[in-house]
Amino acid sequence: MKSNLTPLGPKADKDTVRRSNLSLVLRAVRDEGEATRAGVAARVGLTRAAVSSLVEQLIDIGFLTESGKTFSGQAGRPGTALKVARTGPSGLGVEVNIDYVSVCVVDLAGTGRVRLTEHLDNRGAPPAEVLGRAAGIAARTLESAREQELFPVGVALALPGLVSGGAVHQAPNLGWNQVPAGELFAAALAAERPCREALPVSSENEANLAALAELWFGGLDTARSFLYLTGEIGVGGALVVDGELLRGAHGFAGEIGHVAVDPEGPRCRCGSRGCLEQYAGQAALLGAAGIEQSGSGSGVAELERRARAGDERAVAAVAEAGRMLGRVLSGTVNLLDPDAVVLGGMYRNLMPWLSPPAEEELSGRVVSGLWSPGSGRLRASSVAGDAARGAAALVMTEVLADPVAYADGREAG
Repeated sequence: MKSNLTPLGPKADKDTVRRSNLSLVLRAVRDEGEATRAGVAARVGLTRAAVSSLVEQLIDIGFLTESGKTFSGQAGRPGTALKVARTGPSGLGVEVNIDYVSVCVVDLAGTGRVRLTEHLDNRGAPPAEVLGRAAGIAARTLESAREQELFPVGVALALPGLVSGGAVHQAPNLGWNQVPAGELFAAALAAERPCREALPVSSENEANLAALAELWFGGLDTARSFLYLTGEIGVGGALVVDGELLRGAHGFAGEIGHVAVDPEGPRCRCGSRGCLEQYAGQAALLGAAGIEQSGSGSGVAELERRARAGDERAVAAVAEAGRMLGRVLSGTVNLLDPDAVVLGGMYRNLMPWLSPPAEEELSGRVVSGLWSPGSGRLRASSVAGDAARGAAALVMTEVLADPVAYADGREAG
């Protein structure tokens, strides 16, 4: 009888197994922050002799360092403290948003080591111009990284809108449609650094990358399934299920900002009416509070200042946005049953006035009964996570997965 089973891949050889184990040991040390050979062996399930051999190779190629002695509290001699190296391969993340560009370099441990942010009004500007400016900021960031002996091995772009295959298919607030963002940025960065080897460039939705940063660096504790919302000029969303991004069939999942609150509501830039963005986006919030918009982020700071001062119009504007958020979120929670909803971007600092009406909507509309006010399931994002850092850390997942592949390319960045 003919089999319809998919053929198995080739059997793993010794080199493949060793490379896999090198990744296992490196990630174990990274996750612990500091570890001994014995501790790593216990965690990964390899013999101490095997771990020692792997550790020596990782030290030789500059991925691990060792120093001093550490006492585990158990019988036996103290072990040498292993840490992930602070120099060598690193990741570059570039967030291009509506009114700013932020660039971040992270090391093997995921620590943000260099950050440059410039407030720019990117609306209406040609995509090549916007990405060219971002490449200029990235080039300066790379020079600062080299001064710390960090050599980025790749770039990840964090972009608003529908992003797939290196292109922005639609970004309503930027006015972009079918823009080959990865290609344009790579060309601009190469022009900024004519004597350097070109870096590979990938791209991803900015809310997805902010959600990954929250997962990896935030304060979620045991929560592994959550909905992440970022409030900027637009409203972005991302879904993390069991520690993995839910991208959807075409990579476009999470566009919660364009869920309709009222089909007869105001026209949205996406072409629809009454989208959540028209009630909880930056323009809607500032307009309702009577605050003039600006491209520098000062309008949101003024909104927070007025809310803290008890300004009735500002408080009412944020509360109404919270109600609309809660209304849309309740449907998503009923559908997906996440552990938590995390609010980032401008929402994080507005939580004192935003969360009570949002929680009231969630409590009244979520059928599980788990989302009562004060449950802690609706929470502010951590200050440790943002899209640029998530982008840079995403680059490093490839290094951590196969350190040998990056052992000889330290000067590439």
